[in-house]
Amino acid sequence: MGQRKSGATTAIPLTKAEKWKMWFTIVFAKVLGVFLVVTAMKMLPSMIASTAIAQEVYTPHETVLINTANTIWTLVAAFLVFGMQAGFVMLEAGFARKTETVNVLMECLFDTCLCGLLFWAIGYAFMFSEGNSYIGYHWFFLQGAPETYLTTGIPVIAHWIFQYAFADTCSTIVSGAMIGRTSFRGDILYSIGITGFIYPIIGHWAWGPGGFLATYGFWDFAGSTVVHTIGGVASLAGAIVLGPRIGRVFKRDGGGMPPAHNLTLGAVGAFILWFGWYGFNPGSTLSAVDMQGIGRVATNTTLAACSGGMVAMYLALWFGGTKGKFDLPFTVNGVLAGLVAITCPCYWVSPTGAVIIGAVAGLVVYLVTGLLEYLRIDDPIGAVPVHGAAGIWGTWSLGLFACGKYGVTGPTGADNSAPLKGLFYGGGKDLFVKQMVGNLTIVAATFVVAFILMWVINKLPNPWRLRVEAEAETNPGGLDVFEHGTAAYSE
Repeated sequence: MGQRKSGATTAIPLTKAEKWKMWFTIVFAKVLGVFLVVTAMKMLPSMIASTAIAQEVYTPHETVLINTANTIWTLVAAFLVFGMQAGFVMLEAGFARKTETVNVLMECLFDTCLCGLLFWAIGYAFMFSEGNSYIGYHWFFLQGAPETYLTTGIPVIAHWIFQYAFADTCSTIVSGAMIGRTSFRGDILYSIGITGFIYPIIGHWAWGPGGFLATYGFWDFAGSTVVHTIGGVASLAGAIVLGPRIGRVFKRDGGGMPPAHNLTLGAVGAFILWFGWYGFNPGSTLSAVDMQGIGRVATNTTLAACSGGMVAMYLALWFGGTKGKFDLPFTVNGVLAGLVAITCPCYWVSPTGAVIIGAVAGLVVYLVTGLLEYLRIDDPIGAVPVHGAAGIWGTWSLGLFACGKYGVTGPTGADNSAPLKGLFYGGGKDLFVKQMVGNLTIVAATFVVAFILMWVINKLPNPWRLRVEAEAETNPGGLDVFEHGTAAYSE
């Protein structure tokens, strides 16, 4: 830099004044360049965007861009949750007997169609519209609903599709414990009761605006109680009313659960359900910008599933009826129990807490499966221990493992100013008591109403009676041929 070139070979030394002038020019150019870059970074957004958009982007309130991102995120999550129906039909069909396969597929497909129409007509209104602390009574057929749902910034129509996928999940759960002896017409009747009335009205208590359990301080982030406990308890009521399948011999009588006819189908169904849970739990943030919350929920969901499957597998290995063997059905249900249990507390617990919650869920599903067998309650899929019992445990676990760091999610991010703190983290017993009270209130209400519903349907004359005719169970083609005129597998 200290020489000036003139021609190809001759170099003339710079004078002192020239050196200072060159140094000053270079420094000034660099400073000017930095100033222009910084100025461009600050001014270009407002120059490119219109005044209205720029104001919305940089206000602390809900914005067009944020609401769009949140809506897309909610819809993607809804599609994932809806995809769980494929997992449910594969799991239930695989765990059922061969001659019940078409019946399972048909029931799940029909329930999905029926749920969509009922949730559009009355269910969403009962559950999520303004009303009183027990039921909503606006927006029937989605008429008169506002553009966006409450303060979420998400269009009501997008919120509806997300919540429809949840309602469909609850409806499908109920059929799991009733496989093999439920008439298809009876399924139509109880599905109307569950999807149109029981799920949305009771769900309003915890999730609806002004619901009395929500006001009381009961929390259920993604539905361990609202979706899974309601579904599992309703399926228990149905299984009790129906009684066991003809020829079912329980363990205490020298028998055991009939073997699943296609474990490959059942295991693949479990993986599809696990994948769909990444819409179920992280999607319940309803916020694409709550990045830490989404990541934490997804991680906790994964860890709880892993620990639940491991614990259930080893319990069956050490103490199960196939002692010394690695039991696939118990492992599958342990994974699902871990997923169900973490669904309530997933936003508020640490990864360590998620591992413990999932592990206890694996124990719960193992013990409750044995209890049902002892009580001679026929649950072919394990809907009661997986969704009912693990849902109860998961809801209560929030009162123990909420780590005191996280508050609520929102359209523009998390608000951790009032975090939930459980008993094991110095929060006292208040949250645990509220979780127990809220959960048991829903358990009791669901069981009583569902039992009455199932009992009344079971008193109807055939073919509308809940329990199918004995001929349907004893003929070689089973329910598939009797109810649907075809078999799942060509002979």
